[in-house]
Amino acid sequence: MTGRRDRAFWWKAPPTAVRGNIWVIPRLFLIYRLIVATLLTTAFLGDWGPAFLGQQRPGLYALTCTMYLGLIVAGGLMHYWRRPSSTAQSIFMVLTDILCITLLLYASGGVQTGLGTLMAVSIATGSLMLPGRVALLFAALSTLSVLTQQTVATFNGTSPPTGYPQAGMLGVAFFAIATLALVLSQRASKSEQLITQQELDLANLEQLNDYVIQHMQTGILVVDDENRIRLINDAAWYLLGTPDVKTGKHLKHVCQPLSQRMQQWQENRETEPGSFRPTPGGRELKPGFSPLGETGRNGTVVFIEDEASVTQQAQQMKLASLGRLTASIAHEIRNPLGAIGHAEQLLNESTQLADSDQRLLEIIGTNTRRVNDIIENVLQLSRRSQARPKEFILRQWLDPFVQESLTYHNLPQSCMLVEIDPPDTLIFADSTQLRQILSNLCENSIRHFKGEKEDIIIQFKGGITEASGGPFLDVIDNGPGIPPEIARQIFEPFFTTNNRGTGLGLYIAKELSESNRMRLEYLPVENGGSCFRMNFPGTRTRRRQG
Repeated sequence: MTGRRDRAFWWKAPPTAVRGNIWVIPRLFLIYRLIVATLLTTAFLGDWGPAFLGQQRPGLYALTCTMYLGLIVAGGLMHYWRRPSSTAQSIFMVLTDILCITLLLYASGGVQTGLGTLMAVSIATGSLMLPGRVALLFAALSTLSVLTQQTVATFNGTSPPTGYPQAGMLGVAFFAIATLALVLSQRASKSEQLITQQELDLANLEQLNDYVIQHMQTGILVVDDENRIRLINDAAWYLLGTPDVKTGKHLKHVCQPLSQRMQQWQENRETEPGSFRPTPGGRELKPGFSPLGETGRNGTVVFIEDEASVTQQAQQMKLASLGRLTASIAHEIRNPLGAIGHAEQLLNESTQLADSDQRLLEIIGTNTRRVNDIIENVLQLSRRSQARPKEFILRQWLDPFVQESLTYHNLPQSCMLVEIDPPDTLIFADSTQLRQILSNLCENSIRHFKGEKEDIIIQFKGGITEASGGPFLDVIDNGPGIPPEIARQIFEPFFTTNNRGTGLGLYIAKELSESNRMRLEYLPVENGGSCFRMNFPGTRTRRRQG
C-alpha cells in the first residue's frame, strides 16, 4: 500500500484562503474606529470641536466615549489574540458602533447633527467583512436605533418632531448602502473564488508537469537565459553521472561538455549538436535544445538521450527482422546440414578409409559443427529477451560465477582472480545477461590462449571510476592480446581470427551490454594480454542534492 501511495499522484490545493486574508479589513476597520472615537472624545474634552457634541447630555456623551474607547481597545486585544473568530469580531465591532453612535447621537441633539452618517461607514464595512445578507440586518438595526433615539428625543423635548423625515431618509440611505455593499461584496467574493480556483488549477498543473517530467525516461533540463539550471529531472541527473545539482547553479559547473554544446547551438541554431560524454569514462549522450518562447529569452529546454538507448531501439528493430529471417533460414540450412553431419558419421564408421580421406572427414565435421554453432548463436541473438536490470552487489554475484566457470572449464582455482574495491560496489544490470557476457569473454580468452590451459590467468577487477563515479568491471587475461589494427573490428559480427570461432561471441556480448545500458570496450594492456572493460550505469542509490 505504501509503495502505491509513493508512486501515485496526489492533488494538492495551494495555501490560499477562500476569501483572501480575512484579518486585513477588520484590522483597518479597527484603526479607523480608534481614530474616530479619539477625535470625538478629544474634540469634546478639548472644546475645539463642533458645539453640538454632547450639547444635550454631556455626561452621557462622556460616558459613551469612554465606553466606546474601552470596547475598541477590547476589540484590539481580541484581534491580536485572534480569538474569537474574525466573523464574531466583525459582528461585535459593527454592533458596538451602532450602539455607541446612537447614544452619541442622542446626547448631541439627534439626526440633524450629522453623526448618524458614521453608521453608514460601519454598515458598508460590515458588508465587506461578513458574507450573505448580514448587511441588511445591520441596516435594519441602524434604522431602528435612529428612529428609537428620535422618538425618545422628541418625547423628552430635546429634538423637534421635524427630525423624523431626516431619520427616515437616513434609514433609507442605510439600506441603500447595505444593498450596494452587498452587491459589491458578492462580486468581490466571486472574483476571489475565481482567482482561488485559477490558483488551484495552476498549482495542480504545475504539480502534474513536475510529475510527468520527473517520470520521463528522457533527461530534461530547464535553464534560464543565463544558463542557470531551473529544473532537472531524475533521468537527466542520472545520465549526467549524478552530479551535485542545485537550483540556480550554472550549467558549466554541472557539466562542462554539455555547456559547450549548448553554447555552440546558441551561436548557430541551424547546426545539429554533437554527442558528448559528461565524464571521460562516461557514456555517449545526445543533446537536444528547444527555446522557451519565440525569442528564447525565457530560457531553454535541454533534452538528453543515451545514445545506447537510441542504438538499442535500432537494435530491437534489427533483431525483429533478424528473428524472422533466421527462423526461415534455420530450417533451410539445418536440414541439409543434418544430412551432411549424418553422412560424416556413417563414413567415420567405415574401416576402408584412407588417412587422407579421414582428414577430409575431420574437416567436414569441424565445419559442420561450426555452421551449427553460428545458427545457434544467431537464433539465440534473435530470441533475446528484454533486459530486466536490478541493483545488486557485484562481489556477491561474481564469486559464485567464477566458481562455476572454473568447474565448467576444468581449471584450477589460481586461473581466475577477483578483486573488487570497494567490496560493496553496487551495479544495475540483468544478472542473466551479465552472466552470458562474462561467459563469452572468458571463452574468448581461453580459446585464444596459446599456452597450456592451466597457465591462463583471468582477472576480474572492479570498483568505482574516479571520473564518472560509476561502477566498472575489467576482465583481464594474460593471453597474446589483440593487434591494434584489428582491435576496432572485434565487435563486428562474424569477425574472427580463429578457425574454430563463429565471430559472434564478442558481438553478442556487445549487444547484451547495450541492452543493459552498459558500455563494453577493449583496452590494450602494456605487458601483453587483453582487457575488456564494462562501464555500468550509475545506481540510483545516491540521491541528488538541492
